[in-house]
Order: sequence, then C-alpha cells, then structure tokens
Amino acid sequence: MGLYLLDYGAGNVQSLANTLAKLGHDFQWISSPADFHKATSLIFPGVGAFGSAIDGLVSRGFLEPLREYIASGKPYFGICIGMQVLFQSSTESPASTGLGLIPAVIEEFSSIDKSVPHMGWNSVQLIDPANHEGLKESNHYYYVHSYRAQYDWNTPEAAQWVHSTTQYGQEIFVATVRKGNVFGTQFHPEKSGSAGLDLLAAWLGQPESSRASSSPGKCVPRPPKAKDGLTKRVIACMDVRSNDNGDLVVTKGDQYDVREKAPSEAGAESLRTRTAGAVRNLGKPVALAARYYAAGADELCLMNITSFRHSPLQDQPMLAVVRAAAEEVFVPLTIGGGIKDTVDPDGTPRSALEVAGAYFRAGADKVSIATEAVYAVERMRARASDAEIGEGDGTSAIETIAHAYGRQAVVVSIDPRRVYVDRSYDGPYKEEVVSEKDGSRAWWYQCTVKGGREDRPLSVVQLAQGVEKLGAGEIILNSIDRDGTGQGFDIDLLTLVRKSVHIPVVASSGAGKKEHFVQVFEQTGVEAALAAGIFHRQEVGIDEVKAALATAQIKVRT
Repeated sequence: MGLYLLDYGAGNVQSLANTLAKLGHDFQWISSPADFHKATSLIFPGVGAFGSAIDGLVSRGFLEPLREYIASGKPYFGICIGMQVLFQSSTESPASTGLGLIPAVIEEFSSIDKSVPHMGWNSVQLIDPANHEGLKESNHYYYVHSYRAQYDWNTPEAAQWVHSTTQYGQEIFVATVRKGNVFGTQFHPEKSGSAGLDLLAAWLGQPESSRASSSPGKCVPRPPKAKDGLTKRVIACMDVRSNDNGDLVVTKGDQYDVREKAPSEAGAESLRTRTAGAVRNLGKPVALAARYYAAGADELCLMNITSFRHSPLQDQPMLAVVRAAAEEVFVPLTIGGGIKDTVDPDGTPRSALEVAGAYFRAGADKVSIATEAVYAVERMRARASDAEIGEGDGTSAIETIAHAYGRQAVVVSIDPRRVYVDRSYDGPYKEEVVSEKDGSRAWWYQCTVKGGREDRPLSVVQLAQGVEKLGAGEIILNSIDRDGTGQGFDIDLLTLVRKSVHIPVVASSGAGKKEHFVQVFEQTGVEAALAAGIFHRQEVGIDEVKAALATAQIKVRT
C-alpha cells in the first residue's frame, strides 16, 4: 500500500505521523507533485487558515495534482483543513477558492450564544447509523475551529456528502463527509485519544477498494437539540524548567517561587531539609504527560518557565520535550514560554511565527503567549483614542501566528493580581471593580508580565478584550493571588473575564480539591479548568475530578 501524507507547509502534521506510527502503519510524505501519482491512499491533515492552506498548496504546485488525485478515485482522508478545502470557498479567506467538490461555503460560527472558536470535545450524530465507518455516537472527538460548514438538508447536492453532524450552541454543522473515495473529518482524530485512534485504525484497516467506494448520503432533517454535546475540559499543566544540575523537570511554585523551602521546625531533618533551596522536582515532563494522558486529561500544557525560554531556535531544549511528548500522548498539547522574536547565535533573526512553527512541527497544537501579548495590547491601545481598543498593526506574535495557523492555535496566558481600592473608588477601572459580598473590600485586577514580577498599567478586561481583538483564540486566566493556595479558583476574576470576551476561557490557579472544579464550571461558565500541583502531587486524580463533575451533571469526556 502506498500511503502518503500531505503537508501544505503550515499545519501540525507531526501528530498524525506519530499516530500512524503508533498504529503500525508505514507512510511517506508528499514531497513533490509527482508523488501524487505514487500514492494509493492519501491523508491531508492540518490546522490553520483556509487561505494559508490554499496558498501553501498552490506555491508547492500541489493544488492541481491534489484535484487530479481525488478525481482518480483513489482513497482520500481529509482532516480539518484537509476537509474544508473540499468545499467551494470560506468566508475566512474570501479571495481563496477551494477544490469545489462539495457545493457549499465554509462560514464562521455565530458567537451570539457561545464562545468561538469551537474548541474541545464534542459528540457526533450519524446521518445513517448503519454506515458508521468506525465513528461512534457514544464517543467524543476533539474539535478546534472557528469556521464550519452548516448542515443544510434542503440542498441535496451538498447534503449527500454529509456523513455525520455535530451541534454547537444551536448550530448544526458538518462533522464528517463521505462519498465515493472521499472521507473527511472536521475534528482531529489524531488528537481524539482512543476514539480517534480507533477511527483511523478502522479506515486504514479496510481494503483500499472499500475505502474508495461509498454511496451518497441521505438528506435527513436535523433540528437542534436543547443542549449541544460539548464537554467541559480538564487540563493538566506542567511548568518545565532546568534544575541546578541542568536536568529538565516539572516544578510548581508557591506564588511563583519554585525553590524548596526549609521546614519551619528548627532542627527538623527531612528530605525538604536536604533539598532546601533546590528547584522543586515533581517529575520528568514526558513521563508526567504520558501519565496524565492515560488518566484521561482532555488537554496538556507544557509551560517553559526557565531561562532557556530565551534560547535561540537552534538551541531550544523544549523542542525535544515536545517531540517526545507528542509520541506518547494523543490529546492536544499547548506549549508556552519563549514564543517571541529571537536571534540565533549566527545573528539570524527568528520571528515569533518561525518559533511557533517549529513547535507545531514538533507536535504542538497550540502555543501560549504571555508577556509579549501584554506589550502588544499596550501598543495597540496607545495608537487608539481613549474610547477605543484600537487595531493591531499586523506585526505582533498573536497576529502573525493567527494569520498563518488560525486563531484557534493562539492562546494567551494572563497573570493578574488584585489591587485593593476604597469602596468609593472612581478611577479609570471603576467599571471593573469587584467587592466582597459584605462590602468590606473592593479591588480591580491589574495585569503583570514576567511571571508576575512586574506590574503593568493595564486591567485584566483591557488585556482580555485586546488579545481577542488581535486574534487570540483562547485565554488561560491565572490568578497570582490564588496560585498555590488550594483555596479554589478566583470566581470573581473568572466571571468578570468570561462575560467580557467571546473566546473560550480556561480557569487556572487555586484548585485544591475536586469540588473546586464543580464550583468553577457551575458558577462562571468557563470552558475548561486547569490544575498542576494537585495532580503532580497526586492529591487529586483526574478521574476523581471527572467523577465529581459527572455526579454534578456537568458534561465531561469519560
């Protein structure tokens, strides 16, 4: 079998390569237009913007050979962008023309009743349950996209391609297409855990003749249900840095201090006494990532918090960590720290886009930006009048990465702290002031940079709305006041930001027990919740968190 993978030059294709290796399938890469004639089965995976994908195919001379390959009747499997290019066009990139096999247009989700991008684990509904192709309605699959093909059963020319649908908010959109030799998924099977592995194994396990023949689908009415199938996500985060011996370890700070402290009891002899002052070591990053994947984490974050976040691209240890982790886990990986403009030892400048691209090619799915996002919003606001957020100039890391890979690939990590004010405060942030229920204290949230070490004249709402305007697709909302306390997430902070933006928000900092996850989902409406120390120290298990959420009738992936 001549199985080939198509890389158009921007999307993360290494994840699928790792998945195929895990499943025991050999493959080759499409490296020239001539390779399309050698392929007997072709998979086109990828994330990114529609226009970038079409431009990448055209610049490499791949677009027409791809069209000819599909017309030849040989099996084709398109993932995310690989499915969307089958359509006529996308409102994301109006000037770009798709392959036009499916006579419909890709359009943006409405954000009236939900966050956009559609990010997380959702279910599917088959058009014909007898024709499942390995897809199961009882499973959840991982989606990350802002644009979708709406399901229109009244248009037979397009509806006959539809194999299954998904609901997000009150919108019904195309989850998979299947007709003739073509199969495509809007979700990412390579990031959908065992459910995705099973789907890929089922497709690859068929004879090629079976993969190349499928009857047109039915035109089935699909009214929206009261609730969609999107689950709440539980995320395990690992802060990675080098210890004093130069080894990479996962650590966790108390109020951002990652070094062990001596016991308070005088003369106490313990491991903590012997390691006082050393970097806190909670395990190796790849081993912990594998453990959390096996435990059922919906996503994993690897945050580079050591000095090598400033390393040039040619000497970046985190790239090796990402490559190794991506071979072990098959859920989304977010990488943070050092996603910015840098310079190699020979003086070669490297843009944030190049740095992000290196991580995507290593196996990352999203990159997280922190300090650089604050500076970008400050510059944007400086160019605007007092009454406006302003406009980006197209040069920030958020903008350049989102343009190439889609906004769903860009996460901004925000580190705010409380600034206490009088109850009569009438300053510039008065609209964001939060008060204790008894009125005893009032405060607003000030943003910081450099891991909380430096305050900036920017409120959390100004930053959140600013990064959304620049093109971020998700916010990780930390709390300097709650970090390491185990007192629970900062509900006031999360509620404030959640109602201020239309993109997904991840709650972070302060989780100490499973009930805190129930509380944050019930009271704030955030899409995901993240924890680190309680998972690293095995004080609370991911399975315990999900069991508590299920008991509270909060939808989770099990």
